[in-house]
Amino acid sequence: MVKCPRCGYDNNSSSTYCANCSYILSGSPTGKSNKGWDLKTRNKIIIVFGIFVILFLVFSIVYEYSQPGNEETLNVIEADQNVQTGTAYPYQVRITYDGSWSGRVGNPEYLQQVSGFGDDTISLDCVSWDEVYVNIGKTDYSSFNLTVQLLRDGEVVAENSTNSTTGDIVLSYQS
Repeated sequence: MVKCPRCGYDNNSSSTYCANCSYILSGSPTGKSNKGWDLKTRNKIIIVFGIFVILFLVFSIVYEYSQPGNEETLNVIEADQNVQTGTAYPYQVRITYDGSWSGRVGNPEYLQQVSGFGDDTISLDCVSWDEVYVNIGKTDYSSFNLTVQLLRDGEVVAENSTNSTTGDIVLSYQS
């Protein structure tokens, strides 16, 4: 006979539940007790939690070591606050003119406005696989020669010039 710990009723030794109050009997054939989780369930939860912790640590380590260092980023800021442009931005626009000019340069989807007076060289925020667009025009309507060159890694890949007083130069390049 198995006595129910809840109500004290005497049950058959083969009973799983108390015949009086339906309480699960600790000596039942199911092997389950009413005192919380059994050892197997608790161990399974601990193992699953441990696996998640280990996966998180491995992911964190892989992520940390896969990020570029300061020397590998596109722009490196030196200790004296000078910005050293990396080789990941290979394009520059060289403008040769004795007057004022303005225009738009860069990737056609993200053009930046530029303007200036006289000769200038502009580094573009474009990577080597981007399409590059340059549109520079005179703003002083002079008859001086305006020359625009597109350079990739220091080599001229596109060039045009004009003497027109309302001259605009458009260059487009994709490697």
